[in-house]
Amino acid sequence: LAEVETGLHEIGTVDSPWLSDLLGYALKGGGKRLRPALAIFSAKFYDYNLPRILPLAMAVELMHLATLVHDDTIDNSSVRWGRTTINKLWGMEKAVLLGDYLFAKSGELTARTDNLRVIKLLPETLMIITNGELAQAASAFKIDQTREQYFFRIAAKTAALFVMATESGAVLSKAPEKSIQIMRNYGYNLGIAFQIVDDILDFIGIEEEVGKPVGSDLLQGTLTLPAMLLIECYPENNPVKNLFAGGDKQKNIAQTIEMVRNSNIIQECFNIATKYQKKACKDLKNLPQVKARELLMNLADYIVTRKR
Repeated sequence: LAEVETGLHEIGTVDSPWLSDLLGYALKGGGKRLRPALAIFSAKFYDYNLPRILPLAMAVELMHLATLVHDDTIDNSSVRWGRTTINKLWGMEKAVLLGDYLFAKSGELTARTDNLRVIKLLPETLMIITNGELAQAASAFKIDQTREQYFFRIAAKTAALFVMATESGAVLSKAPEKSIQIMRNYGYNLGIAFQIVDDILDFIGIEEEVGKPVGSDLLQGTLTLPAMLLIECYPENNPVKNLFAGGDKQKNIAQTIEMVRNSNIIQECFNIATKYQKKACKDLKNLPQVKARELLMNLADYIVTRKR
């Protein structure tokens, strides 16, 4: 991923001092660079050409960063990756404009692939992500949500960008359609597993490790899988219900976290995440036996064991 880092550094070098400061801060945020890694690994099975895949790898990372900048601005979040957010340092207006710039730059990089299928995937993915964001906003502080609605949201908000990375990488490597679909399914199921673990860490993580306050989702009124299971286990006098009904925030969030931690809910959520991890990997055996196949398997293992 050294070439990706070099390319991102060059993107952050612009004439405008204001934009240069914003880009420099955003690009050094400490993200895992998971999505560009997925794009590169997915291109390794057939006709791998780094100059062809590199713009796409950078594009998916910039698109990811753009969604985070906008998310933090919408949620008025103060911390991301253990650092003060851009909206808190520079204000909401500049944060929104930076997100727009990152989306535009992502599109420009994707266009460099000269592959119409890959170019079309970017706006399609952005529409899916936006739909997921709207669904989350519409369901904020609403207690009567189903698991199906939860999985729709995380498929749109998280898995869609994983799919863009893995499908585009396979397409740019000139993979046969069957292999492209295997990589697409890998990205989708891995994205679901990743978000479930993210939602688990919002209950059991340590702020210094996860890079944001524990219980952030509850504070925003976002109902995630652990909270849903808690409501299913304790339908009466539930702290999540009390919180969403306007009760004391800190008291009910603390009680929710304690109840989730002292139950089997976390293990059940990990079991569900592991199910999606296994679905992601089950067809990789049908791809050529190259090093990338092992790397994708290892990456899937990491997704369900990480602490941040």
